[in-house]
Amino acid sequence: MNTDLLQRYIAGDVTEAERKQVLEWIEESPEHLQAYRAQRRLYDIALWRTDISLDEPAHAKRILWKKPLRELLKIAAVFALVFVWSYYWWNRPEKSEAVQSVYVPAGQRAELMLADGTKVWLNSQSRLTFPAAFGGETRDVQLDGEGYFAVKADEEHPFIVKTGRYDVRVLGTEFNVIAYASDSVWRAALLKGKVEITGQSVDMRLEPDMQACLDGGTLVKKPIGNKDHFRWREGLICFNDISLEDMMKKLELYYGVKIVVKNRHILRNHYTGKFRTRDGIEHVLRVLRLNSRFTYTKDDETNTITIN
Repeated sequence: MNTDLLQRYIAGDVTEAERKQVLEWIEESPEHLQAYRAQRRLYDIALWRTDISLDEPAHAKRILWKKPLRELLKIAAVFALVFVWSYYWWNRPEKSEAVQSVYVPAGQRAELMLADGTKVWLNSQSRLTFPAAFGGETRDVQLDGEGYFAVKADEEHPFIVKTGRYDVRVLGTEFNVIAYASDSVWRAALLKGKVEITGQSVDMRLEPDMQACLDGGTLVKKPIGNKDHFRWREGLICFNDISLEDMMKKLELYYGVKIVVKNRHILRNHYTGKFRTRDGIEHVLRVLRLNSRFTYTKDDETNTITIN
């Protein structure tokens, strides 16, 4: 496969014919899939180094692009290491069943492709555990956090997302699951296809544009309604008529900080809006202050924000 074409495919700069060509190449063999993953990792590393806020001054952008040669060599070295590991993995005499785990730090998000071609997007402070290759009757993964799944269709091998409370079983579909072990919220929303939710004496099936939500200890079925929430995959935090109290809980989760609200009068205020994750929590607070009267202080040692 032409490296330039592969890089343009990862960057989303290809024609429909080129996109099909790359997808067919990836599906030809496990080695091709591993080579794609290696190139994707290299692209992600470079992207992390060039993702600048639109509000940064011009001199900061100039400094970023004047990276010394040793920085580029580090990126190349990582790519080489990943490539060598991939070659070893697929050519060693005996392949044991390996389990991998991906964790996304606070304020970040990640996109990955599993061995079967399923695409997964992970939100902030989320962990996905999955096998390097699916070999059993089902394709099982374990989720702690929030993930959006575009599952590769395979009727003979159902895809199962296991969480701390329920399992989500699918054949080929797109859905979003919120299942943080540290939070009481549990929600599975179906965008396309069909899913079945089981566990804790529950056996529920969802149709497109429906979601299952844990409400007072009971799993109930509701329409999805506003779909802006799923734009977290684009790096957006979307709020739709949400109370300040619930918003602070989400911000704590997204940014990995503790928020203490001493001004209790503002907790019932409701907000609707969108923020870019990369702009940071203080940008969100500054915008909220335009409609609510409060001040805040930040303690970096304890990683705590206090709203007065």
